[in-house]
Amino acid sequence: MKNPVLILGSDANAYYMARCCYEEYKIKPYLIGRKPLSFTKYSNILNISYDENMWNEEGFLKVLKDFAKDKKEKILLISTNETYSEFISKNQETLKKNYLFNVPSINVIKTLTNKETFYKTYEKSNLKFPKTIYYKKNSKINLKNFTYPVVIKPANVVEYNHIDFNGKCKIYKLNSYEELNETINLIYNNGYNDILIIQEFIEGNDDNLFDAVLYVNTKGKVEFMSFAQIGLQERTSTMVGNAAVLINGFNTTKGDVNNQINTIKEFMESINYRGFAEVDMKYDPKDNTFKVLEINARQGRCSYYISGLGKNLVRVLVDDLINNNHHEFEILNNKVLLSFVPKNIVKKYVTNDEFKKEALKLWKNVIKPMDAKCDKNLKRFLMLRKRWLNYYKEYKNSYWK
Repeated sequence: MKNPVLILGSDANAYYMARCCYEEYKIKPYLIGRKPLSFTKYSNILNISYDENMWNEEGFLKVLKDFAKDKKEKILLISTNETYSEFISKNQETLKKNYLFNVPSINVIKTLTNKETFYKTYEKSNLKFPKTIYYKKNSKINLKNFTYPVVIKPANVVEYNHIDFNGKCKIYKLNSYEELNETINLIYNNGYNDILIIQEFIEGNDDNLFDAVLYVNTKGKVEFMSFAQIGLQERTSTMVGNAAVLINGFNTTKGDVNNQINTIKEFMESINYRGFAEVDMKYDPKDNTFKVLEINARQGRCSYYISGLGKNLVRVLVDDLINNNHHEFEILNNKVLLSFVPKNIVKKYVTNDEFKKEALKLWKNVIKPMDAKCDKNLKRFLMLRKRWLNYYKEYKNSYWK
């Protein structure tokens, strides 16, 4: 492939997309991040630089304009978070002179990234959602027909991601009115100003969580979709909700997976979506359905397992945007195990015995997104081993029970 590849970000998502590029084409992609992160540190399979203005739209456009100056071929552009996806989508006409990309329209992105807009816009669609309340700053808390625990999270993910404070969590699980009121005050007193989402907590452990990854090509057709059961989610305050261990093509619940896949496919095509998406769901045993928690307008943090199903994520983009090759819809239902955590964490903390047994059976071929054999660097190797050891502390001291 002659086209340069530019990945925006320096997190886990950015690393495994760089890994996909290197594994498929043996070329080092370029990465531009806002700041250094351990996921991409000390890597030998990418070229990385940083610019603190990347989360500012004007600065973002200048960085991309400067990067393209000396490039002879159009650049394959890959986003790894909502902020960059929004900037690309809003400036498609300007960027397409030098870049190749496949992202949703800004109108579609806005309906997905803001959770209030998401649930309200699509409440009459074929998707099912948890029971939800939209809380406005300084209004009265009314939890009629709700029982504790409840879940609270920001509607405006982009705004929330741009602020930091002690006690900040991605998601809050609360067991009383006192906890709820205290958390609401904490969030608003530290600079967040938009709507908060209060939702019922769907019963069940981590194994009731599911992940689907899909790609909608430039013709508006879904080319493939995975459907994976999560056995364990991350447990730090900023990472809860992200899968730590999952198995694709596996399901210990009574939920109808094929029906849910068809439902999501129809939905994504009906809203004229484009590009990668990740759908987070939780199985609800009360009515045997999958409730959609959110749809990320990009590949997710754990989406590298798609490569293990024969769909290298960078090759998917190259086929569509450069080679003009499009494919019929395919359900990716082979069993593949992905894990960010060590085997002993799986043994100790996965509560679903059937899932645990299957995970240990598949462990000899486990996919570790951050641990690429082609990325030979002693500092990185030691950093990853330290990270694995830290998982023991994180699960032992987890705030999320």
